[in-house]
Amino acid sequence: MPTPIRIGTRESELALWQANQVKQLLEQEGLAVVLVPIKSEGDIDLKTPLYEMGVTGVFTRSLDIALLNDRIDIAVHSMKDVPTQLPEGLQQAAVLKRGPVHDLLVYKSSSDFLGHREGVARVATSSIRRKAQWLHRYPNHQIENLRGNVNTRIRKLSEEGWDAAIFAQAGLERIGLRPENSLVLDWMLPAPAQGAIMVVSRDEDVLLQACQPLNDSDTALCTSIERDFLRTLLGGCSTPISALAEVEDGDVYFSGQILSLDGKQKAEIEKIVPVDKADLLGRLAAGELLETGGRAIADGIRAAESAAKKAPGKE
Repeated sequence: MPTPIRIGTRESELALWQANQVKQLLEQEGLAVVLVPIKSEGDIDLKTPLYEMGVTGVFTRSLDIALLNDRIDIAVHSMKDVPTQLPEGLQQAAVLKRGPVHDLLVYKSSSDFLGHREGVARVATSSIRRKAQWLHRYPNHQIENLRGNVNTRIRKLSEEGWDAAIFAQAGLERIGLRPENSLVLDWMLPAPAQGAIMVVSRDEDVLLQACQPLNDSDTALCTSIERDFLRTLLGGCSTPISALAEVEDGDVYFSGQILSLDGKQKAEIEKIVPVDKADLLGRLAAGELLETGGRAIADGIRAAESAAKKAPGKE
């Protein structure tokens, strides 16, 4: 009997759903597979805002360590959580066909407050990207910190005196948790690689070969462009950078932006490039954006972060 491929996954319902998708696809290829749940730092600390935890890969590092220590053979991640630079010895083995890319607003009793941009409302999210875009559109709203897996966040919304909370559409829909009182925020540009599932393995030919049938070429191209854009802008969890690339009729349609932390400043860019010339699109778009207002915003964010680190109590 062949040794089963060990799939490392976080323990949340969504992470297990994603890992089971990979498990089923590998089993369809005739391979034996077993799931190995592993806790991440992001799951254990549910109070500190993500952008204050001071580390990229907060949801992936524990799985990376397990991979490098040969406790698991592959890891399954929400691709938007994966740092643009993988640890030495690990590499992207496959990107599954992408799900819904947009963000979703779940509101309590009514969404009427969205029609009054000068009004006041309390909207919850732990994402600095969502916060910046929301404040750009609704500058008088109050943003509340919301952490935990999607089940926890849905529960917190019902318990707290908030008007609404923002979620990834794919996350809620994949585990059947999208409420009726929700709407797609099609004006909000998503995080790079949002809605995509990534499989990571060690640099071993047998594992890479096993995962290759799971790879969707259009999704792999688009998420690579988005992550190149993020990497070139030197973005992380504390930087409000958004990007979306989509393939349509042989062309890649790309939109990207960076905002100041308070949402008051925004630099954005749009490009249309043939698929066969799109390899450098993310880097080129980021370079152009830096020269057309993006650099000043990025410098302002870094200056604010540096000042925060030097503040009393941060030593």
